This record gives sequence, C-alpha cells and structure tokens, in this order.
Amino acid sequence: MNEDTTPSDTTEDIQTFSYSQYTRATGTQVSEVRYNDILPNIEFDSSGILIPHRYSRLTLKAREKLALLRPFLSSRIMEQVSAVVPLALYLMLFQVLILRQLVEGGWFIVGGMFAVIVGLMLFMEGLKIGLMPLGAIIGETLPRKLALPFVLIIALLLGVGVTFAEPAIGALKMAGQIVSVEKAPYLFTLLNDYSGVLVLVVGVSVGLATVIGTLRLLYGWSLKPFIYASLAAVMIPTLYMTSDPQLNAVLGLAWDAGAVTTGPVTVPLVLALGVGISAAAGKGEGGLSGFGIVTLASLFPVVGVLLLTLYVASVQSPMEIIQAAQGLSTMAGSEAIAWYERSPVVEVISGIRAILPLVAFLFLILSVILRKRLQKQAEIFFGIGLTVAGMCVFNIGLTYGLSMLGSTAGSFVPTAFMLVDGMPNSPLYNYGFGLMLAIVFAWFLGFGATIAEPALSALGITAEELTNGMIKKKELIITVSFGVAFGIALGLAKLIFNLPLVWLLVGGYSLAIFLTVISSETLVNIAWDSAGVTTGPVTVPLVLALGLGFGTATHAVEGFGILCMASIGPILSVLIFGQWSSYKEKSLLKQSGKNQKSSTLEVVEGVI
Repeated sequence: MNEDTTPSDTTEDIQTFSYSQYTRATGTQVSEVRYNDILPNIEFDSSGILIPHRYSRLTLKAREKLALLRPFLSSRIMEQVSAVVPLALYLMLFQVLILRQLVEGGWFIVGGMFAVIVGLMLFMEGLKIGLMPLGAIIGETLPRKLALPFVLIIALLLGVGVTFAEPAIGALKMAGQIVSVEKAPYLFTLLNDYSGVLVLVVGVSVGLATVIGTLRLLYGWSLKPFIYASLAAVMIPTLYMTSDPQLNAVLGLAWDAGAVTTGPVTVPLVLALGVGISAAAGKGEGGLSGFGIVTLASLFPVVGVLLLTLYVASVQSPMEIIQAAQGLSTMAGSEAIAWYERSPVVEVISGIRAILPLVAFLFLILSVILRKRLQKQAEIFFGIGLTVAGMCVFNIGLTYGLSMLGSTAGSFVPTAFMLVDGMPNSPLYNYGFGLMLAIVFAWFLGFGATIAEPALSALGITAEELTNGMIKKKELIITVSFGVAFGIALGLAKLIFNLPLVWLLVGGYSLAIFLTVISSETLVNIAWDSAGVTTGPVTVPLVLALGLGFGTATHAVEGFGILCMASIGPILSVLIFGQWSSYKEKSLLKQSGKNQKSSTLEVVEGVI
C-alpha cells in the first residue's frame, strides 16, 4: 500500500456483490428449505406435558460414507506412505541399478510393504483414539488418588507393558533366526531360548527409567547427573565383557536394544504418565516438562541386557548352548512343522498377545484402582480394536515385506566391493569404489529414514520454542538427520572392517559427555532425547534386517551395532550444532554492542 493512500481510498475501490448475484454468476444450485420443515412435530401427552422428540438415526449410503472417510483416510495413509515407500523404492532401485540384482519375491515384498502401510495407519490411529486417552486419564488422575510409591510401582509395570506392545520389538525376536550358534552362542541363546526373558528385562528397564525420570520431573533435578550415572553403569559391564569374545558378541544387541524401546507406544504413554504426575504436584509447568524420560528409557535397557547376559554366562557354558541347539535342530528336522507356524496366524497371535495385556492392565487401573468411569467408551474401544488389528497386519508386513527387503538388500551390498559366496559376479566394482558405494548407500538410507520421521518434526517445534528461535525447527531436523546418517554409515563401516564396537562407543560417548558438560540444560535435554525420536517402527526393523543380512553375507559374527551408532550420531550432531548456534548468537550480540557503542560515540562527538 502507498504511504499516501488512506484506508478509505482503498475500500472505495472494492466492488461488493450480494449473495444472490454470486450464486447466479457461479451457477451454484441452492435448495431452499423452510425452517418449519426441519423442526419436529410438537406432541403432548394426556397430562399436557411435552413429549421429548426422539430423532431417528442418520442413515448414509455406502457412497456417502466413503465420501466422508476419503479425506481422512487419504491423509493418514499418505503419512505412512511418505515414511515407507521412499525407503522401499530406494532399497529396490539401489539393488537393481547399482548392485545389478533382481528383487526376489517381488510380489511378496510389495504385499508386505502394503501391509506395513495399512498396519501402521490402523495402529497409529488406534493409538491416538484408544490407548493415548487411557494413558492421559491415568497420568492425570493416578497421582491424586494414590500415594507416590504406589504410583511409581504402576509406572514400572506400565513400562513393561508398553515394551511388549512396541511394533519393532518383533524385529528383535526375528533376529534370532539369523544368528549362528557356533559363532555367537550367548547371542543365539538370548534371542532364541531367552527371547521372552530378554523382552521382559528390557521392559523392566524401561519401567525403572520411567520411575526415575518421573522423580526427576517431580523434584526438578538436572538431567546431566543422570546421564553421567547411566553411562557409567553401562560402560563398566561393557568394558568387562570385551575381555571375553563370546560375551563381546552380545554388545551390539545390548546397545541396539535401547533404540528398539523408544517407539510410538512407549514414548507417548510413558510421557503422559510422567508429565501427569509432575503436573499433579505442581511441577509440570516448565518448558522442559517431559524431557529426559526418553533418554533414560534408551540407556537403562542396555544395562538390563548386559546383566542378563552375565547371568546366562554364569549358568551355561558356550559348549552347553551349542549342544542344546544342535539337539533341538535334530528334533525339529524330524518333526513336521505345524501349519499355523508356516502362516500369518503366528503374526496375528503375536500381535494380539502384545496389545491385549497392556489394555487389560490399563483398564484394571482405571476401573479397580481409580474407580473412574470411562467417557466415550465406544470411541476408545474402537481405537483399541484398530490398535490390535494394526499390530497384527504390521507384523505380517514385517515378516513378509520389511525384514525380507532389508535382509536381501543387506546381503547384496557387500557384492559391490568383495567376493560373496553364491554371487559369481562379485565383486561388481573395484574395492575402493565399491566400498564408497556401500558407505554412501548407508548414509542416504539413514538421512532419508530420519527426515521423514513425524516425531522429529514435533521435537523441532518444541526445540524452537524452548531456545527462543536460536535453534530453528528445519535446522534441527537436518542436524538430526545428518547425525543418524553418519551413525548408520559408521555402523556399516564397523561391520565391514570388523571394528571393535566398544571403542566406537567409548569414543562417541566420551565426546558426548564433554559436550554435555559445557552445554546448557535445555540443549542437553533436546540433544539426548533426539536419539529416541529417530528410531521409528519402520527404521528399526529395516536397519536391523539390513545389518544382519550384511553380517551374514560377510561372515561376521553378528550384524548388530548399527542402531546404537544411529543413536549416538544425533546426540553429537545436535550438541555440536547447539554450541555453534550459541557462538553465533554471542558474536552477533557482541557485534551489535560494538555498533551501538560506536554510534553513541559519534552522537557525542557531533554534540561536542
């Protein structure tokens, strides 16, 4: 607008039209209905009292129902399509164009990927309208009805339940089918004989993290001492186990277990309970309310798996595990496999087992302990049904699509730079170029998987608010994606060069501790929690299968360790970026102070 133009001049130039002129010009058809026609008939009983009118239930045709649901379903499906399809296409195109290998079982994989998309859509929607409201009600009401010790016990049990309900936990169980008992007996027995105990230990660890994280929120303690103590508790058994080659093979699984637990079920439900307890005590109004629990929930399971491994090693020797496994394989070879063990029924049963105990536990707390009547029961039960159905469909897609694709791609990647058994044309390229292709492949996989993660966008908005714009949402998303990309590339390099995982962990976390000491509390909370939001239900199974397939092709002892590198990467990248942003802000303030001082001197000199 011109400076000489007044608002009155502007409004005089605007042409006005009546609504009837608009409808005639656009050809809009208008149906007129009299107000009396839509009012119900007024009836009175024999005593002259007005009889309440009962409206008839609205009936819609199938076409009308579809028209109403189409926008909603398309937006929900596109959320999952944007997270799954680009990664699947990237893996397939890399395998066909660069590795020159056809995608075997293509229709199975396509069908499996479709099941993953539909399953995740149903699961996430059911989580929002079914389980999340339950968690929010319990988080808000529980602290007002029970003493703190009983609340913390329930938080512990909730941590166990949400771990079993995590979609990615199934990928951890499936990994046991690939591990060789002769090369890594303790790893084999943990993933096969102790698989249920393993998940239980991880769940108890998440529950303990919930308890301690909730106490931290309740009393306003700094996150830094908890990070130092947790890392000390993790590093001591890690360094001890490196002295034994058989125990050393479990380190990758233990550190990867922390990434599996911070998924779409654990994070929202655990945070709802923790924030609800702190809010009930009047301590939940701070900007950092809710931060830190995810960090502890990704570190405590590592300690739990390491301690479980030391217990197994104390009661069983490697030779006993190998002999028991060989005996079971002989018996299994002589027995016919039941039909339901060779069909999707297994995945359906595991999906039901994962969700229903958690739902029963939440309802038990709500009805027996809190004695609270549930509002919108039909909607919440519908959401729970969607969650169960989504989990079952996702499990089918995980078995026949996501894991199959990741394992196949992982087994073919080494053909770019080395000779692989059963691949007559390997290596496809000279060693240097093929090795570069493999590392670049892992880097772009990590970057693409992270930048599409919905939870990362939410973290970016929170970070921008907490730092008053010092860290922008877009900058944080790119920084975290770079960190995950370099972490996955480093994890793949660990498998290629057989690098000791312990020294990568010691080096990475030593740098992280140094940066944590010199960083602000806000930045530390954002950086350490960023490792948890990047490991979604698609990324974890895909990267696990990729690493295990790669390890099998290269005859590595185990293929774990990529996920834990993907967790330390964003912590370092965000802490470094935060330090750089703080330095830039201080430089700008210093420069503006100098400019203001020089301009003041000029004014004084002019007056003189």
